[in-house]
Amino acid sequence: MTAQQATRHRHDAVPPGTPAEDSPACDDLAAGFVAGDEGSLTAAYHRWGPLVFTLARRSLGDAREAEDVRQSVFLAAWRGRAGYAPERGPLGAWLVGITRRKIADALTARTQRAQLVAAAGARMTEAPANPDSLPDAVLDRVLIGREFTRIPAPQRLVLTLAFYDDLTQTQIAEVTGWPLGTVKSHARRGLRRLGHRLREEGIREHPA
Repeated sequence: MTAQQATRHRHDAVPPGTPAEDSPACDDLAAGFVAGDEGSLTAAYHRWGPLVFTLARRSLGDAREAEDVRQSVFLAAWRGRAGYAPERGPLGAWLVGITRRKIADALTARTQRAQLVAAAGARMTEAPANPDSLPDAVLDRVLIGREFTRIPAPQRLVLTLAFYDDLTQTQIAEVTGWPLGTVKSHARRGLRRLGHRLREEGIREHPA
């Protein structure tokens, strides 16, 4: 069964009006998905497909491309399900990671098409507005990236989904299966810990 077939049959397997809490438990759903259970593929598509589409459309600005990304994400996830490791994070977060890569692929393909008709790369070669600040900015990014890997995994996951995938805390709760209060707590503690680490490294805060 392909992801496209899952799309056609999702309404038969899981009623459209079924609330998230009536879906299979995340752990059971993930186990079935990895085992190759087609019903779990359908349930995963029904549960996280709308979020994947929303993320893709937000980044691409095109509903057709977003739908292509959604199909590509679930097809890639289904074919590569043996590579999913539950101990590294929930199934929803894994799907978001695949979505991020597929969006990047779509944007790359779009750029390549544009380059056939325009010299779009010229803008990328322009010098920064303030070249003197570039070394410090590069150093700051390296330090931030290093310190980010040192905060606890749950806090890192929440901050990654929030800042890199632009998810709301409610969406993060849906992706991870954690209560909303837990998500808020991880976000608050992660930001506090990261800020403390960065202050210790002497990274100055930049105005937004």
